[in-house]
Amino acid sequence: MELLSDLFSGMQQWLFETLVQPLLFHLGLGSILEDAYDGTMWLLLGVLQLIIMLAVFGPLQRWRPVEKIVDRASVRLDILYTAIHSLGLFRLVLFFTTQPLADHVFGQLHVLGFSPFHLDEIWPGVTDRAWVSLILYLLIFDFVDYAFHRAEHRYQWLWALHAVHHSQRQMTMWSDNRNHLLSDLLRDAVVVLVSHLVGVPPGQFVMVVVITRLVESLSHANLRTGFGRIGQYLIVGPKFHRHHHAIEPPPVPGRPEANYNFGVLFPIWDILLRTARFDGSYGPTGISDQLPERGGRDYGRGFLAQQWLGLKRLLGGAPGRS
Repeated sequence: MELLSDLFSGMQQWLFETLVQPLLFHLGLGSILEDAYDGTMWLLLGVLQLIIMLAVFGPLQRWRPVEKIVDRASVRLDILYTAIHSLGLFRLVLFFTTQPLADHVFGQLHVLGFSPFHLDEIWPGVTDRAWVSLILYLLIFDFVDYAFHRAEHRYQWLWALHAVHHSQRQMTMWSDNRNHLLSDLLRDAVVVLVSHLVGVPPGQFVMVVVITRLVESLSHANLRTGFGRIGQYLIVGPKFHRHHHAIEPPPVPGRPEANYNFGVLFPIWDILLRTARFDGSYGPTGISDQLPERGGRDYGRGFLAQQWLGLKRLLGGAPGRS
């Protein structure tokens, strides 16, 4: 493990010194060298994620696909979304938006005497072990994602943006990143806030992000498989999450969002809060009002169209999850 860490650090240092640092000096941006060094790390992590997806998840999809891909243009669009997120372009947006604001707010709070809560200090000798604290942080951030995801299906203004994600009729390992950029910005703002509140160490935060990204890519894969009778209760898999994307999920009396399986990493939150369904099939995915008999609503075929229509739904009102 230490060897891999040293190898990654060496790659980051080489890329930064060879390409990034000279470019920043040429552009007169030497004042952001420290942030650019961190950005180089996220770029490398994104590249490694893409390598794992292509080398592992891709062959799995070809081995046991749920359905034949007939709309390759929509899949190529999902690849574009993934590139925007994995290659650091979206994180560049965060660098100029939520991160400076969070640093300013918590900097002022620190001056006033605020000290973040450190989860790994709860039980000295136990929670300060790296693997234990990592599991705790994964559970915390997974609950944050569960709550935010459920809100996206409950409140119309959030669903107006989140509908971009559910409009994909042919899910693949690339579909996880098909989101409205404003929705991603809101979600990441919440994550940044929580990370400051719980005082998660930078190294642990990086691991949380990497693990979450990979599991999400796998859970969206066009893959007919699961994690077994016991494993399905421990980690979100393709079958569990595909049921969440089902085009016409069974209605639940008294539950206005009429949906299931909001979990990102672990089904535990769905189980505890009674939104888990393990009896789903590998049926078609999408949004019911996309069907011709339901009106054939257009959610956009291109990146700009999807982003624009999301904003129009947000400003003009959008129907709840059907």
